[in-house]
Amino acid sequence: MTIIITDQDVQRLLPMRECIDAMRTAFRDFANGSAVNRPRMRYLAKHPDPDRRYLANVHVGAVPSAGIACVRAGSQIMRPPSATRERRTYENPQAFNWGFVVLFSIETAEPLALLHEFHLSGMRVGATTAVAIDEIARPDTQTLGLFGTGKQARSALEAIAVVRPIRRVNVYSPNAEHRTVFARDMSRDGLAVTAVGEPQGAVAGADIVCCATTAMKPVFDGHWLEDGQLVVSIANSDVTNKRSEVDRTTYERATSVIINDWESVIDNDQTELTEPIEAGIISRDSVHELGQLLNGKVGIKQPPRGEAQKGIIYYKNNSGLAIQFAAAGGVLYRKAMVEGSNKVIPTEWLGSDLSAYYKAGFRPSP
Repeated sequence: MTIIITDQDVQRLLPMRECIDAMRTAFRDFANGSAVNRPRMRYLAKHPDPDRRYLANVHVGAVPSAGIACVRAGSQIMRPPSATRERRTYENPQAFNWGFVVLFSIETAEPLALLHEFHLSGMRVGATTAVAIDEIARPDTQTLGLFGTGKQARSALEAIAVVRPIRRVNVYSPNAEHRTVFARDMSRDGLAVTAVGEPQGAVAGADIVCCATTAMKPVFDGHWLEDGQLVVSIANSDVTNKRSEVDRTTYERATSVIINDWESVIDNDQTELTEPIEAGIISRDSVHELGQLLNGKVGIKQPPRGEAQKGIIYYKNNSGLAIQFAAAGGVLYRKAMVEGSNKVIPTEWLGSDLSAYYKAGFRPSP
């Protein structure tokens, strides 16, 4: 039987620490050449309403150490930015996210599970950010400047707090109500989250400045950055839109840029990075993949507190990868099978019966 793993299952079965460990495995295996990933593919299609577009979001890849290959298929209706609307908005007619991940067995090629993508999508971005921070940030990091108050921002804060002893968070959103609610919801004993009224308040004094927004344009001025800070962003261009949460000055001040995958930079036409390289603002040699840090080929650390250093380190969480879903999906599948599930589909419903061909001695291609 093929099981269905829901968002509620993900929340129950996958603690953030285990998701972080899964991302560490995925990117280390990717750097070592055992995991396989193709760059994310997105496209837009015309919609009957000229003010809307159909958006597809597809990832494919495999993490053999997890026993999983996967295909993520996302399907959305969205409104593009316009003269009166700065950000794209997602507006499916029904209040549902129509995206899922098919988990396939590396051993048998059978579909093991259909996995809801929504909750895990935010988790794996935050968890990957935490992997990078765990490699780069000072062990005594306590102050986080955070841009954003939505799903991604919540996951980022949760994940970062797993790998570093965060005590103070200054959060900014252009929506005053959102930042106030976020500060109230995310504060707890030992963690003070403060809503700040200006974006500069999230940058000043922070060990880490983390952007986790839906913004299309830079959310702060790179001149505000302080030497020695670690900057994180998650908004990136692709073939359907151009966006960046950081400005050109941030690149100018970066001594090193860490990314998830260079092939995705090129395939997704991430000109916010390629143009500064072409202009000589940063060198290609200063851009490294996260897996290179994990396997020890590159060593990049924030300077010790109080040590003078020019510039900042910039982690550009530049693309979602299928290996993230495969590695986390393997953990979820094994836990769900131990727990037992009443949400099942006969596996044979998802395949074509070739028994007659096999008996005749044929092995037809798909």
